[in-house]
Amino acid sequence: MGNSSSRCRAVAASPRIYGQGATGNAQGMYIRAVTWRQLFSHSSIAGGSTSSHLPCSTLQHHISPTMSETNGASNPELKQQAEYSSGAAVSRFITPGGNPLDTSQPAFPVFHRKFGNPAPLGLLSFGGTTLVLSFFNYQVRGITHPNVIVGLALALGGVAQMISGIEEWATGNTFGGSAFTIYGAFWLSFGYIFVPSSGILKAYENDPHQLQSALGIYLVMWGILTFIFLIATHRSSVALVVVFFLLDVTFWVLAAGHLTEKLNVTKAGGILGILTAFAAFYTALAGLLTKDTSYFLLPVGDLSGN
Repeated sequence: MGNSSSRCRAVAASPRIYGQGATGNAQGMYIRAVTWRQLFSHSSIAGGSTSSHLPCSTLQHHISPTMSETNGASNPELKQQAEYSSGAAVSRFITPGGNPLDTSQPAFPVFHRKFGNPAPLGLLSFGGTTLVLSFFNYQVRGITHPNVIVGLALALGGVAQMISGIEEWATGNTFGGSAFTIYGAFWLSFGYIFVPSSGILKAYENDPHQLQSALGIYLVMWGILTFIFLIATHRSSVALVVVFFLLDVTFWVLAAGHLTEKLNVTKAGGILGILTAFAAFYTALAGLLTKDTSYFLLPVGDLSGN
């Protein structure tokens, strides 16, 4: 009796997941989430007493129902639990509180939480920042100092893309998670170069040629990474292939512009960057327009073969 009561007090001490065992039929193996509300809502059983006075049989009834209880159809909640353990659709059992027995928000309907499509956020963040920097590379309106890109690179190109990448990981998209996270890091690192307190540009102020060579090597590395992503897009869509192809060529041309220190080559990279940005915009818009939200769709050229 001492061991049994200690076990009951340990069970009642905190909410936990409690199961009947790892063998037997599927209905006997389900796991049931036990909350304080479920354990202590029957005050008449406990006589208004605290958890330490709850009978062990009462706790066992709430925590680990028997096979006969789970097989019986008289209790809808237990029947749902049995169906859940037997492989019924998960969405039926997810409520606003995350548990089929959660009644904390009774006015809300039962719904299945899911992530939206994070790709448009990443593509728009990438495209917007790329467009502005490409204008600067082309020296639109005589702009020769791209330092105003810092805020945009850190916030839109960096943070927003990082958020998109994390969401892609959560949805199970390895490619999207890798791409948006890496290019978010690109914009964070690129923007930081132009932050005065970083001291990066100041370190090269007496040798501008060395700065150009350093930036050229920096862009070569990004050209290599982008080429890897380009290979990985061969079963995605034509639109995405175009984005990564143009981006890869842009990196290589800009790298050549810095290494050769020829302004016209850098301007050519700016034009390619503008095309890349609009390709990203198109792909993002195609992701935003769905059958549920739009009267028309944009073709992307599915390459998946499905």
